[in-house]
Amino acid sequence: MNVAVGLIGLAVLLLLLALQVPIAVALILVSFCGIWYMLGLAPAIGILSATPYEFVASWTLSAIPMFLLMGFVTYHAGLTTGLFDAAKVVVRRVPGGLGLAAIFACTGFAAVSGSSLACAATMGRIAIPEMVRAGYKPSFSAGILAAGGTVGALIPPSILMIVYGVFAETSVTKVFLGGISVGILTAASYCLVIILVALLRKDIIPARAGEDGQLDARGVLRDIVPLIVLILLVFGGMFGGIFTATEAGAIGAAGAIVIAVILRRLSWPAFRRALFETLGTCAALFIVGAGAVMLTRFLGLSGVAGFINEFFSGLDIGYFGLMAVIVLLYLVIGMFLEPFGAMLITLPILMPLLATQGIDRVWFGVLLVKLLEVGMITPPLGMNVFVIRSVAAEHVSLAGIFRGALLFILADIVVIAAMILWPDLVMFLPDILG
Repeated sequence: MNVAVGLIGLAVLLLLLALQVPIAVALILVSFCGIWYMLGLAPAIGILSATPYEFVASWTLSAIPMFLLMGFVTYHAGLTTGLFDAAKVVVRRVPGGLGLAAIFACTGFAAVSGSSLACAATMGRIAIPEMVRAGYKPSFSAGILAAGGTVGALIPPSILMIVYGVFAETSVTKVFLGGISVGILTAASYCLVIILVALLRKDIIPARAGEDGQLDARGVLRDIVPLIVLILLVFGGMFGGIFTATEAGAIGAAGAIVIAVILRRLSWPAFRRALFETLGTCAALFIVGAGAVMLTRFLGLSGVAGFINEFFSGLDIGYFGLMAVIVLLYLVIGMFLEPFGAMLITLPILMPLLATQGIDRVWFGVLLVKLLEVGMITPPLGMNVFVIRSVAAEHVSLAGIFRGALLFILADIVVIAAMILWPDLVMFLPDILG
């Protein structure tokens, strides 16, 4: 073992990331060179040639392209376009009704997309112009959608949670179940922020700005029935024990295609776009995952993982001290890295530490996804904010969106604190149904 080589490798990795070298390239390059130095060229080439196949060949990972295809098909077939109108019917007379409808629509879209960025972009394009026309302050409207998009990675089928389950060797279904309660709690905290702003700051949300008497309640609710049927089919079967998460992905993708074809909403160009977007997303994700597996092997061979574990054990900082370090780590790293990269770079270092501290991997997976999603709306590189900027550039500036998301970041901090203080908020569904 050579701890010095491992630590130098981590330093070089951070330097490459700071120089904006692609994450996958940085991970593979550092790991390959480190193993080459320690063991020789032949073992390094052997690990480099075997690792991508060993990672991608995981049966559980096959759920990712299936769930992605389900989300892209429902989006391009227009099955999700009625979510915002349907949500308005339910909450239009509540203070801040349009903002609440946006959060509800994001939560509904999350159940078929699994992507924070897709959720923010799709709902932002629909909801922000309408909120601005109703008198909402543009920056706050954009902040609602940037924050609402983060629910997309918490509500199943979360792609982040699937990757975590594979990497941490834990049940994806249980992590999904934990994500449901935290996703709902997050959405509820955002709704509370919107209601309080509507009651206290009429300059941000005008009185009665959520009402719309022109909506045909029965018609808009009827439009989302196919989507509800698809969600119940996939998650009812998965959480009811009828099929696994991987099988649920395949059934969801097939169900989305069948429903879209029956409704005559899926043209060949739309299906082709959905297919190519699925392939592109999977390729980008899997190459980063293969690099992360190589980094895990490099750190294990160098002894860095054991060194870090012994270091924190010697500090005797306790559960809350360790959680404070982890939360601070991810809040900072989330400002500069996208979630997949941040997760896969840090897990090889943290997993041995979590095992010795007796921290439940299901609970930590949900906490990790929540922490990474906060980074999606924090400056300077909050990706959801940039996505919202791209779809609402005529309404608000980038700085305005960051300001509009500030109250929702504070709500996220409260939710994270609650998860740490009361782990049963996350674990009660996995314990009952898992």
